[in-house]
Amino acid sequence: MPERSRKKKPGPKDLNELAKSIVDRGTSDDQRDNETEDTSGKNPAAVALGRLGGKKGGPARAERLTPEQRADISRRAAKARWARHKKQDQAKDR
Repeated sequence: MPERSRKKKPGPKDLNELAKSIVDRGTSDDQRDNETEDTSGKNPAAVALGRLGGKKGGPARAERLTPEQRADISRRAAKARWARHKKQDQAKDR
């Protein structure tokens, strides 16, 4: 089963990595976060347009599908999710 986001993940095992992560958390500020967004190289208008297309595309596709097609897609998605869980469980057993 995948880890839940509300659970804290264990920190770095290496003492140097732990020290670096503590310093990074202590020195991070909003200015540094804004710099990464500005340098992404993406046009904000294009991002908004892409988001708009995504919002329209999902409902339009769902309208177009028959109930049998939707059930088939759901069945395949559930099968893929369970296969991933089984694969993780097998890896844990080793």
